Amino acid sequence: MHPTVGQETREPLPEGLGQAIRETADDIARLLRGAPGTTVPVPGSAWTLGEAAAHLALANELMADLASGRERPYGDGTPHGLAAANEQSLAAFGERRAEPLAAVITGQADAFLDAVASAATDETADGPPLVTPLGPMDRPLLASYLLTHMLGHGYDIARALNRPHMIDRDRVGLCMPFMLSVMPRVADAARTAGLTARYAIRLRGGTAFGVTLADGAVTVTPGPPDRPDCTILIEPVAFLLIALGRRNPWLAIAQGQVLARGRRPWLAPRFPNLFTAP
Repeated sequence: MHPTVGQETREPLPEGLGQAIRETADDIARLLRGAPGTTVPVPGSAWTLGEAAAHLALANELMADLASGRERPYGDGTPHGLAAANEQSLAAFGERRAEPLAAVITGQADAFLDAVASAATDETADGPPLVTPLGPMDRPLLASYLLTHMLGHGYDIARALNRPHMIDRDRVGLCMPFMLSVMPRVADAARTAGLTARYAIRLRGGTAFGVTLADGAVTVTPGPPDRPDCTILIEPVAFLLIALGRRNPWLAIAQGQVLARGRRPWLAPRFPNLFTAP
């Protein structure tokens, strides 16, 4: 479903985001359909491949419902609450076969994009932000959230099958609106308490943003702060994987994917641990 000529468009998705959502869902479905089975473990996770795919299917359905304007309470907005909601939803959903789950993942990604397109041309669609598991969002931001979520678990599925993952520089760029919006919400209060620091984060060839910590408060800005204490230059895919808890930051540093400079460069290794992966 797409806007027609003459219809007013609200909340259009950033260029390439809809295509990235559809292609990522297709990439994940292709991996699942080529899997020899779904009982293999996901590295670094308590889930099997089938459970990770089932979670993705359920999450895509949730996102499609939210995009259509339906209210779907899910957790309490904290990482612990989301984890509990994930386990509860998985326990109530028994499907673990690759083909049915692949179909749901792609079908619900399409349903999400249809809902966004419908809302963009619906004169009655204006209203308060959508209530999501990680706070209020408009549809473009929710779409960035959906892509980020699929890429994180798609990476897990690829690793479980020893296949190449689907994360690249362009897709990371489309995840950045969500990542920047959620960072204050997922900051670890115990680790940010008492820390005063100004970080400039620069993704190689992409986004630059600032993170300022003062008196336990975390502020994220779309540009680097004046006179940052620590500037981190990082390869985009490494940034997303570290931020989602999928990559060891020390390994990324050792491989030259992360460089730090500034008046307090020793703050760089501390940065990832200031946040809990969304």
